[in-house]
Amino acid sequence: MNATSRLVAGESSPARPSVAPSDPPESYTLRHRHRPWVAHQKLVVASFVGDSAVVLLALMLGYVIRFQTGLREIGVVDSGISVSGYCGHVLLGGGLLIFLLANYRLHDPRNYLAIRKTFSTIVKSCVIWGFSFLAIALVFKIEPAISRVYCAVGAMTSMIALLSWRWMLYCILRRDTFANALRQKAVIVGWNGECDRALKRFGNGRANQISVIGAVAPPRFAFEVLPPEEVPVMGSYEGLRSILRSSGADLVMVVDGTLDRHQMLELAETCGREFIDFKLIPSCFQILVSGLQLESLHGMPVLGIGKMPLHHAFNNALKRTVDIVGSILGMILFTPIMVAFAALVYVESPGRVIYRQRRIGLNGRPFFIYKIRSMKLDAEVAGTPGWTVKDDPRRLKIGELMRAWNIDELPQFWNVLMGDMSLVGPRPERPELIEGFKEEIPHYNVRHNIKPGVTGWAQVNGLRGDTCLRERVKFDLDYIENWNFALDFQIMLMTLYKRGGAC
Repeated sequence: MNATSRLVAGESSPARPSVAPSDPPESYTLRHRHRPWVAHQKLVVASFVGDSAVVLLALMLGYVIRFQTGLREIGVVDSGISVSGYCGHVLLGGGLLIFLLANYRLHDPRNYLAIRKTFSTIVKSCVIWGFSFLAIALVFKIEPAISRVYCAVGAMTSMIALLSWRWMLYCILRRDTFANALRQKAVIVGWNGECDRALKRFGNGRANQISVIGAVAPPRFAFEVLPPEEVPVMGSYEGLRSILRSSGADLVMVVDGTLDRHQMLELAETCGREFIDFKLIPSCFQILVSGLQLESLHGMPVLGIGKMPLHHAFNNALKRTVDIVGSILGMILFTPIMVAFAALVYVESPGRVIYRQRRIGLNGRPFFIYKIRSMKLDAEVAGTPGWTVKDDPRRLKIGELMRAWNIDELPQFWNVLMGDMSLVGPRPERPELIEGFKEEIPHYNVRHNIKPGVTGWAQVNGLRGDTCLRERVKFDLDYIENWNFALDFQIMLMTLYKRGGAC
């Protein structure tokens, strides 16, 4: 029996040589708190000072733009307003904006490598600041009166300046020298398929926030799944405390089911004594994990999936506003292109040029999606419904060009305007295909919790048409979990750049 077989079977020899250290001597010094973000408090202070300076300079720039350019002709402006008279407003407004940034945890060390979250926080804080600052000025009747145009200009200049500054800081910190120091070093007790998938995500790019330094075999070496070769087995659970002390781990993650209740409580207490974060990887929640919330029902703690970002009315209203404006602009800009390609389709294949197909949308509600026809008439009469494949013989010559540039999808701006679709979201599928998908793909129907999109996160990452459906669903769920306006605009820009937004 080889080492791997003995490990799975429960014998004492691990699959790979154990590197667990011996128990520490009695004179072992108390382990101090050494998490990456605690060790880099200077970075937090420096970023706070940088944010403050950028905010004050941006608000002063807002004053110059409002009162020293052509904008001074807009609205009623007191001719006696001077720079010195507005310094108090700049300081008050700067203090309020810095407070909002801190309130939304912009300076949380865990966010330094999470650029999307950083951008989302900045945009949200600046928008709230614009309305709040004006409201404060009106309620308290601050003199000289604060210009409403200045509030809008100040919010915009602050947003642009903060986004630029934080992007430069991110470009510096994501270098290996700094990123390795900022990452939490994690030890995982046990291992399962979910750990394999998480490890792949941790390893994607230099901006990941966690570095898995090893795995610890649970009691009786009963790994559910063997860790990959790049993750060393550091020893057994019985020597975990020694492993934690010698490895410099900042985080312990336990796979649900590997320890009993008593062992779990004991490990949590041990982590507390060693100044190490303790996390549980629950096996019953393998989807939408960022939406997990701990609630109290009459004093009883209950863990469950809470609201996703697009379940909030404010976010939905803003996204719908962007959809309406974007769809109207899209139809105005692209109508000449649609007319031209519709004529080319008719010349090559006489008949109707606008193709209507039944798809499934929000909450499983069917609707008709519109496209410029890119295939021959009645292409599916003799066959079963399915995706377009490479070199599909049913495709028109002009259809290949239209699909390469997503021109056939342009009529879907009408679907967006009518409310059946959004500019960005999971691509809608046909009901005939969904009947099989929802039985084969775990959590497939969760993607119908939001409106489908003309383009999507999966599509701009190369997953369109006849590609792995499981991977597409993972990207769709990641989008649903982590939605924000910055991500939507990123996807729209990537659609134009990669020419891969729809299918």
